[in-house]
Amino acid sequence: MSFSNALPASSPAGATPDGKEGAMPPGTGRSGPDSAIQDPAIPAPATMAPALRARRLMRACDRAALATAQRPADDGAAAEAAGWPYPSLVLVAFDHDGSPLLLLSTLADHTRNLLADGRVGLLFDGTAGLAQPLTGARLSVLGRAERSDDPIHRERYLRRHPDAAFYAGFADFAIYRVTVERAHLVAGFGRIHWLSAAELDLPATAPALAAGEAALLDRLNGAGYGPLLGPAPDGEGAGDGESWSLTGVDPEGCDLRRGGYVARVDFEQRIHDPESAKLMLDTLIRPQDGSGQPGGSTSGTEKAGTETAGDEGA
Repeated sequence: MSFSNALPASSPAGATPDGKEGAMPPGTGRSGPDSAIQDPAIPAPATMAPALRARRLMRACDRAALATAQRPADDGAAAEAAGWPYPSLVLVAFDHDGSPLLLLSTLADHTRNLLADGRVGLLFDGTAGLAQPLTGARLSVLGRAERSDDPIHRERYLRRHPDAAFYAGFADFAIYRVTVERAHLVAGFGRIHWLSAAELDLPATAPALAAGEAALLDRLNGAGYGPLLGPAPDGEGAGDGESWSLTGVDPEGCDLRRGGYVARVDFEQRIHDPESAKLMLDTLIRPQDGSGQPGGSTSGTEKAGTETAGDEGA
């Protein structure tokens, strides 16, 4: 198993969740994603297959930079910008098959852009916390975004981003699913890979897992699995009284949240139904005395960032 360390998720702009500049999440250090303690049986990031590393980096992120093609101006105010790349910040969740899910407002420029041209780019950044960010991993995903009214997509997004429930019901908001067509992984200097959708090897849909996910999460959280899977709360913010809870289980791992932090536990083999997910998690939980890390090894991704109420789009 591989474990992605806690990422600050819901801090105000320019600050970490406790309001301290430069504060780090519990159970993590400042050395970045390639420095974690590694079980010899688990591939180190530098030797991990590019597709696997790309999928793990993407799923560990709860936000991304979204690039859309600026549409022809409908009010004459931005006529000269038509056709230019338009970057913005979005929060992201994932379908069970790894397709990115976005909650967007039609009032935002990026949503109007993709409604005119569904081609989008998403940048997932795994470089935060590194003294030399260009040695870290980042993934650019190219795909096409379409509105989704599938309730499972909405549920997955809102479990990953519970604060979004305050505005997700507004008439201008909807979930958009990105069908991945290509990905570009930069895993550090000289480790650069273009991956087709087939080469990225996203998992097939898992209907049984999707149908049983909500009940499984209720069962696991009720049994206290979150604190046993999440990073040990021995760092900044350890005494805030909150504990880890699971927010999603997919064929390749599970997502957790503790207040303003999110974390990811990666499975070493894919699962396809609630029963196999439960069995997998039973092998990964931390000892009951709280010692050690889940599965005996960690691979961290640390990232500063912000989460704001509502779609960015400005």
